[in-house]
Amino acid sequence: MALIYRCQLELHDSLYYATREIGRLYETEPVIHNYALCYALGLVDSPVYATTVAEDKSYRYFCAEQVPNYREHLTPLNAQGIYITPGRVIHYGAVLNTWKYANPNYHVEMEKTQKNIPSFGRTKEIAPESQFEFFVISHKPLTLPKWIRLGKWMSKAEVTIEPLATPQRVEGEFTYPYPLNPLDTMFTHRVISYDVINMSPVSLIRNVRIQGQYYQLSDRKPFLIPAQMQYQFQGS
Repeated sequence: MALIYRCQLELHDSLYYATREIGRLYETEPVIHNYALCYALGLVDSPVYATTVAEDKSYRYFCAEQVPNYREHLTPLNAQGIYITPGRVIHYGAVLNTWKYANPNYHVEMEKTQKNIPSFGRTKEIAPESQFEFFVISHKPLTLPKWIRLGKWMSKAEVTIEPLATPQRVEGEFTYPYPLNPLDTMFTHRVISYDVINMSPVSLIRNVRIQGQYYQLSDRKPFLIPAQMQYQFQGS
């Protein structure tokens, strides 16, 4: 029997990650990838959740190389029946920051430059007090952290967790308006139509018309959420 938790996340710092680059502007899309939430919630390589990985892929202490190991890190969550949906925005604000950098050397040779243009860029970040919502589906009770950190700046965020009523499992065609990871649904459902959210490492979809099994929550009608979702990867 599945347990579903509704989680609301509120930012206490500005959140930044580069969803898209437009010239010198690095923009953050107001959506949180489900991969990022798995890491932020401490579900990856955790003895608490029985998701430990091989030592050469360890994530807990030191990463010897900056190469993602999503397949190795997230596949153990499937064995434990744990799945996190991407975070959809409830409300948000944006802030623009400008950054510059210079050569930190104490001694350089003075050479004639072609152009007197400083190296700079701008980041469009999600402002503090913005709120997001995501869902945790698990086969057993979970104790999730109240405080987490997200994004390039390791921004602080507060998580409020609400256990939902026992869902009914139904099969049919339905619409899910919130973000989904297409890789995690395409092997178990027929995806009919959707809008794309372009972002790395896997683009998300929303406003999804989909056919297959889903959970119906009696206390949140007409709220429906796809069942059987697992972390899948290209070439699986």
